[in-house]
Amino acid sequence: MSVYLHDIPLSQAQARLREALQDAGLWRTLGVEEIPLDENALGRVTAEPIWAEISSPHYHASAMDGFAVKAEDTNGAQPSSPIQLIVLRDQLPVQAQYVDTGDPLPEWANAVIPIENVESLDENGKISSIVRGPSSIRIRAAVAPWSHVRPLGEDIVATQLVLPAGHILKPVDLGAIAASGHQSIRVARKPKIAILPTGTELVPIGSKLKAGDILEYNSLVLAAQVKQMGGEPTRFPIIKDDFDLICKRVLEAAQTHDLILLNAGSSAGAEDFSAKVVEKLGTLLVHGVAVRPGHPVILGMVHRELGIGTLVETKSQFTNLPIPIIGVPGYPVSAALTVDIFVEPILAKWLGRRPLELPTETAILTRKLVSPAGDDDFVRVVVGRVEDKLLAAPLSRGAGVITSLVQADGLALIPSGTQGMEAGEKIQVRLYRNRNEIEKTILAIGSHDLTLDLIAQFLAEHDRRLASANVGSQGGLVALRRGEAHLAGSHLLDPSDGSYNISYIRQYMPDIPVKVVALVGRDQGLIVKKGNPKGIKSLGDLAGTGRAGSVKFINRQRGAGTRVLLDYHLNLMTIQAESIAGYSQEEYTHLGVATAVASGRADCGLGIAAAAQALDLDFIPLFQERYDLVIPKQFADDNLLAPLFDLLADLRFREAVSHLKGYDVSVMGALILED
Repeated sequence: MSVYLHDIPLSQAQARLREALQDAGLWRTLGVEEIPLDENALGRVTAEPIWAEISSPHYHASAMDGFAVKAEDTNGAQPSSPIQLIVLRDQLPVQAQYVDTGDPLPEWANAVIPIENVESLDENGKISSIVRGPSSIRIRAAVAPWSHVRPLGEDIVATQLVLPAGHILKPVDLGAIAASGHQSIRVARKPKIAILPTGTELVPIGSKLKAGDILEYNSLVLAAQVKQMGGEPTRFPIIKDDFDLICKRVLEAAQTHDLILLNAGSSAGAEDFSAKVVEKLGTLLVHGVAVRPGHPVILGMVHRELGIGTLVETKSQFTNLPIPIIGVPGYPVSAALTVDIFVEPILAKWLGRRPLELPTETAILTRKLVSPAGDDDFVRVVVGRVEDKLLAAPLSRGAGVITSLVQADGLALIPSGTQGMEAGEKIQVRLYRNRNEIEKTILAIGSHDLTLDLIAQFLAEHDRRLASANVGSQGGLVALRRGEAHLAGSHLLDPSDGSYNISYIRQYMPDIPVKVVALVGRDQGLIVKKGNPKGIKSLGDLAGTGRAGSVKFINRQRGAGTRVLLDYHLNLMTIQAESIAGYSQEEYTHLGVATAVASGRADCGLGIAAAAQALDLDFIPLFQERYDLVIPKQFADDNLLAPLFDLLADLRFREAVSHLKGYDVSVMGALILED
């Protein structure tokens, strides 16, 4: 029987936690502190309205270098009939006075004439080079009252509202507060968040790893999230899987913190103690939330015990009220999303600000997604605009794939009650990137190749982004046919004549003019463990009757060019796919194949030499192929892709690619086909 209490909908889980905080008197701003007005106030949240104590400017100020005058004295001045105004003349009233920008306006003046609009005259009425102290000036245009003057209170009037409570301070806000006469600010106290990583298998960053070790970096990610949200995180040392020790550390953290994030141990394994810890120290509210990823979330309240060692000194700030604790799943993606979903609303309330909201856009899904009907399913996507369509291409959905969050342009939600979505359906996406970045994104869907990562790096120097989704060569051509990408990488072998890509383009994109450019030549072969312990020499060794004995193979997905290449040569050798152990086991990238071999899941897989080199594996070269970029003509001629074509002739880029094992750059940029 599962130890989960039971999965409950996300909205119910959030409501249950909120009610517990309300009952504890914690659904409010935690406290107020007064801090100096300096750059360290940036990002803090105002705890109360800020009212102006003085006006700005607090006097009538000149807005230009020039001469202060009475506007009435300038009436009638024209280019053909200028007026002369006295600046310095014995026993005569002054009609003009020199002022610099920011100088107080003389009491008798109500306008300023810019210096470039006057002619300085000496005592004989002749034009003078003296600017600051001429005897008189000549003007050829009248000025209106209060021209080029900043009147008292132009910017801020004493007693007016400068900033409301709950405002996140920006750089310009600090200037406005200073201008209104303040030297300090009252802001919401930063919530103190304890982050406790648990797990006997965890080791600190920088450790020399052995099999079974897992680098503990979740606490780093969670702390950065908390800091970005306005909290003050504390990362605790790794706690081994010991129930009593975890209880002790949670109690210690509770004395000096407002919220505890207990990372890992939230599932139902033998050493998953988090739920039991919460039950012992307080109240377990929720164990299991209907979200993916992040399913085994724990929500609860634990009681502080004052007087533990020296921590009794903190009781003036931290009372004996219960505090919330969240059991955060151990998988990195689940952990990060749990903080976004559950921690952000709490910190927003404690800081007195509005919850942070990402901009949301409607996009078109590029491929079918299957989802558990009872869960809110959060999907990481890359986003790009192709013609007038905003497209969302799903990334890897594994809860442990933190790079999917790094690569993601946004987060899409498949709501509970939906068993998935079809390609072409509209989906709401919360964008991580701004619209300008999205508009400069080149969307590539197709076959995976390591050079795409290098292209992305070099394009960044030219104000472009490359966002790619790996669906295989055939999948890329289908995406182009549906208008869902700017280009596709492809290396589809035609068994009838040994050519690449052309026949498939005619089959999948018969009515779409294209430009096909060679990117690289590549070595394809068998990726095997270091030292090749199975003694694998050729595809013939993959069959159950092969001389290498039983060999576990890892394949590429259907539609991948590497899969087509494999099937072509198996057919030539009359080897049945059913005779190969692992033929049905699939990966979506060459690095995925290499990783499967390095981890021991497979003995070998067909892939490129560079993938083997990346993971220090051996490589048995078998075939050479050409990898092309297939680009619809309308995009090939677009300015968006211009830097990409420049890159193919860039010597630095060619050199970078040539350092990858098994690559031939002599074909790079060659025009294969242009309709």
